[in-house]
Amino acid sequence: MKDYAAILARPHTAETIDRLVRYAKIETTSDRHADVIPSTPSQWNLARLLEAELKGLGVSDVSIDEHCFVVARVPATKGCEKRPTIGLMAHLDTSSEVSGADVKPRVIRDYDGKALPLSAGWTLDPAEFLELKEYVGDTLVVTDGTTLLGADDKSGIAIVMTAVAAALKDPALAHGPLVVIFSPDEETGKGMDGFPADKVRMDACYTFDGGRGGEIESECFTAYEAKLSFAGKSAHPGYARGVMANAVSMAASLVAMLPRSESPEATDGWFGYYYAHEIHGGVETANVDVLLRDFTDEGMARRQETIRALAAAVEAQFPGGKVSVDMRKQYLNMKKKLDASPKVLELLYEAARKAGAEPYSKPIRGGTDGARLTEMGVPTPNIFAGMHNFHGRHEWASAAEMVLAVDTTLELIKLWSKA
Repeated sequence: MKDYAAILARPHTAETIDRLVRYAKIETTSDRHADVIPSTPSQWNLARLLEAELKGLGVSDVSIDEHCFVVARVPATKGCEKRPTIGLMAHLDTSSEVSGADVKPRVIRDYDGKALPLSAGWTLDPAEFLELKEYVGDTLVVTDGTTLLGADDKSGIAIVMTAVAAALKDPALAHGPLVVIFSPDEETGKGMDGFPADKVRMDACYTFDGGRGGEIESECFTAYEAKLSFAGKSAHPGYARGVMANAVSMAASLVAMLPRSESPEATDGWFGYYYAHEIHGGVETANVDVLLRDFTDEGMARRQETIRALAAAVEAQFPGGKVSVDMRKQYLNMKKKLDASPKVLELLYEAARKAGAEPYSKPIRGGTDGARLTEMGVPTPNIFAGMHNFHGRHEWASAAEMVLAVDTTLELIKLWSKA
C-alpha cells in the first residue's frame, strides 16, 4: 500500500485538486459527427479560461488559434536557452459516451475503502471496481453518477497547469524552452487535423492522458474507422419476395458476423478488436461505423481485409443490395518512432523515479494526440494522470497519482535542462 499521506502532504496537492474540480465543471463534450474543429463550441470556454490563467501566471506568449488550440511558450531560464524545447500537452474535450454537462465533482478525503454512494442509484463499489481497494487513505475525486467526471483529460490539464505554475514560482528551477498545448477534439480523433505544426516547434513532447500512477505508455493501437454504407431496395413487404433488399437487415447481418472473440469487451493487453460503434438507417439506406484497432501493421491489414470480405458476403446474401466500404486512418502506433528516440523515454522513467513513482510500461488500448504528434516527427509518449473508469459514470481520479505526475513533470523539465 502506498504512503498516501506522505504524497498528499506535498506542496502541490491542494492546487492540483482545486484545478481538476474547477475544470471538470466546465462542459467540453465533443461531437464525433461534426466536421469542424472544435466540434463543439463549449470547448472554447475552457480554452479561454486556461489562456487567462496562463497569462495570470506570467506567461506572456499565449494564444488560441481558430481551431481552439491553446499554445503557450515559456522562455528558458538563463543559461538554458539552447536546451531542447519540450512540450506538455493535454486535451480539452471529454467523451460523448456519457453526458459531460453540469458535472458535480465531489472530493473524498482519506478514502476508507467502502462503497461510495454517488446519486440516482449509482454507487462506486470496490466489490465491482476492485482497484479501489488499493486506494485506502488516498483522496479521490468522483462524480455524482449523473455524468462522467471529465478527468479524461482534465486531470491532465490540472497536472500541466500546476506544474507550470510551480516551475514559474521557483527561481531555482532551471528549464529549457517549454511549450504548453491544450488541444480540442482528442476524443473524436479529429482534433490533430488542425494542429498548427508550422507554428509549434518541439524536440519532444509529453501528453498527460493516462491512468494509474507510474504508467508510461509508448505504444498504442493503430486505428482505422470503417464506414460502411448499405444500399437496399424498398418494396411493399407483402410483395417483397425477390424484390426487397433490406438495408437494415444487411447492416445487422454484417455486425453479427464480426468476431465476438475480437470485440472490445473480449480483449485486453496487446489484442486488437472490431468495435461496431454506431448503426442507423432504414430499408433503403443504412450505415454502420466499425472501429478497427490493432498493435501491428499485419494485424490491421487483416482486419481491413476481413471487413471487406464481410461486406462482400452481405452483398451475396442480399441480391440487389450494395455495400460500400470507406476505410479511414485515424492514428498509427507510435512505438517504432519512439524506439528511435530513446532519450525521450529514458528521461521520463528517471523523472518518475525521482518523483517517487514506480514507472512501468503499458500499451495504450486507444490513442492519444501523442500518436499523431509522433507521426508528425515529434516523439510524444503518454504519462499517467491518475484517472480511472474514464468515459463513464463511475469515473474517478486519484489525487495522490496526480501529485506524483506533477512532481514527475517538474523532475522531467529539470532533467531536460541538462540534456
